[in-house]
Amino acid sequence: MPRAADSAQQLNIFLGGAAPVSEAPELIDHVPYVPTPQETPPSWVPFFDGYDADEAEAGHKIAQSLITRFATPPEGDDDTHEVLITHAYPIAWLIRHALDAPAVRWLGLSSANAALTVIENRPALPPSITMFNVMSHLRPNLRWTGFPKAPRP
Repeated sequence: MPRAADSAQQLNIFLGGAAPVSEAPELIDHVPYVPTPQETPPSWVPFFDGYDADEAEAGHKIAQSLITRFATPPEGDDDTHEVLITHAYPIAWLIRHALDAPAVRWLGLSSANAALTVIENRPALPPSITMFNVMSHLRPNLRWTGFPKAPRP
């Protein structure tokens, strides 16, 4: 993900250049969970057409390693702060995990380009979602989700 690596380098410069920057194979754009036919919303059926069992299992293994690496509270009293620069699907999987929602619920979580999400994982506490899909740092003309305007409650 060259664009993500470039973004990480630019963010590190902005933060003073002292943070370690590295790639993480768990952050590739992947489908974290292919739902069963009974779980699949009708509008998603064409999206999953063609996924075989091996491909689905490989994506789910990546998703599980994503949780293990980035959503497991650190041991001891050491705070760890990590910035992950990735795509919408890994973010949706991490949010779904934080909410302790069924695996299929990642489908309903859409993130915009350059949106910010903050999840706190602390020992002996459930995960806390501090921010999800925040775009207030962007100029209004850049706050675009890619989805058509729709009535919202």
